[in-house]
Amino acid sequence: MASPRYVRVHPLGSPPAGSEPGEVFPGERVLREGIEAIRTELGVSEEFPADVLATAEAAAAAPRLPDLDRTDIPFVTIDPPGARDLDQALHIERADEGFVVHYAIADLGAFVTPGDAVDVEANKRGQTLYGADSKIPLHPPVISEQAGSLLPDQTRPALLWTITLDAAGERRAATVERALVRSRAQLTYEQAQQVVDGSTDAPAEGADTLALLAEVGPLRLTLEAARGGVSLPLPEQEVVVTEEEWHLEFRSMTPVEEWNAQISLLTGMAAASLMVEARVGLLRTLPPAQERDVDRLRGTAHALRIEWPASMSYPDFVRSLDPGNSRHAAMVLACTRLFRGSGYAGFHGELPEHTGHAAVAADYAHVTAPLRRLVDRYASEICVALCAGQQVPDWVLEKLESVPAVMRESGSLAGKYEREVLNLTEAVLLHDRLGERFAAAVVEVDEKRPERGDITIPEPAIEARAEGTAPLPLGEEITVVLTAADPATRTVRFEVV
Repeated sequence: MASPRYVRVHPLGSPPAGSEPGEVFPGERVLREGIEAIRTELGVSEEFPADVLATAEAAAAAPRLPDLDRTDIPFVTIDPPGARDLDQALHIERADEGFVVHYAIADLGAFVTPGDAVDVEANKRGQTLYGADSKIPLHPPVISEQAGSLLPDQTRPALLWTITLDAAGERRAATVERALVRSRAQLTYEQAQQVVDGSTDAPAEGADTLALLAEVGPLRLTLEAARGGVSLPLPEQEVVVTEEEWHLEFRSMTPVEEWNAQISLLTGMAAASLMVEARVGLLRTLPPAQERDVDRLRGTAHALRIEWPASMSYPDFVRSLDPGNSRHAAMVLACTRLFRGSGYAGFHGELPEHTGHAAVAADYAHVTAPLRRLVDRYASEICVALCAGQQVPDWVLEKLESVPAVMRESGSLAGKYEREVLNLTEAVLLHDRLGERFAAAVVEVDEKRPERGDITIPEPAIEARAEGTAPLPLGEEITVVLTAADPATRTVRFEVV
């Protein structure tokens, strides 16, 4: 299979000649109606009750602002194109022989009062649900996309993390406090990468911070490898919507995106360290892989004819894989099954039996996306109290058991919502291509029925099930024919030729 690339397919054919940009065509109508049907089935809506909206409007108009003013720090944000719910802003500077990372996180505490209508609704929703060009937000947009978002050239209340690193990128100290901040620019990942690469088209804002991110990011990746952490390099299937069309693409992370993710991990690890030491907190946990599962994974590598020396660790093996190679892509997908059972653990006084996150290879907490994830607000409040030498608020302690349950349920819902939107989009984009043949790669084979399995198709960017009359060749390229693509049932079927 060729390396994933940008693929464009207009829903149900090209737009009619002479049509106006943004005009709605039959395929787009099917997509939007289908998304509404998914929402109805799952019982979710982007609409908020009137009392929640009224409470949010009042809070946005009169936030609780901190005394500390750090608007002197030239922050920038790095997000997908068009994002409005900006949780994080970054600044890095040199200090002695190391670095100081300033990471500003949107402060929901400035807008949400424990027990108010916005708080109650957020505890029902758990997290923002994303699908195509629409979403079911955790908080009303007047907070999450306006008053609470770290938009450029706006003074905003934030939770300001200050993390000191040595020359090797190791964390030496970390603290968080409330402060006013001001972002200088909102950059996309592509723009940030252009800055790092020295492109003549790159924006000027954030050049100093991004230059240092290009130093700190690789250092943190090296440290991740040394402690046994691993990030799976699996391209993500995404629905991309423009004014002219909807299409699917397999998107791999840019280096800047990987480095930026390392800053978020760094902050989450610092937060977890604070909470574990104080024996009160909310951790993101993942149990270690079972030895039998690792042995099974080695068997998969052998079947795929991928060398995995006995002396090579699992993290090092994953880093050796190239997802642009069809056999390696199948191996990466198999690796996603190794770690199971992720969750959240709330504790006060006695530590959980397992505090660590196996993929991070350290204690870890979610604290960097409070606009989109409920647990981050509670974990952040714990860290702010600990750094200020204060007692953790009772309203936080009271939620240490319920918040993990809310996140578990909302996480399951978020995954189903995203999958159904992808299934719908695939069915619509393939609706008029029945009988066509496609080049595909087998990335997983059903253990009980080896003639069935999962395939990926690079053009258009499709992940689907396929069935043949003989066992499918894992990691090999095959030809399949499209036998069904039904937007009404959101099903796509392929048969092996």
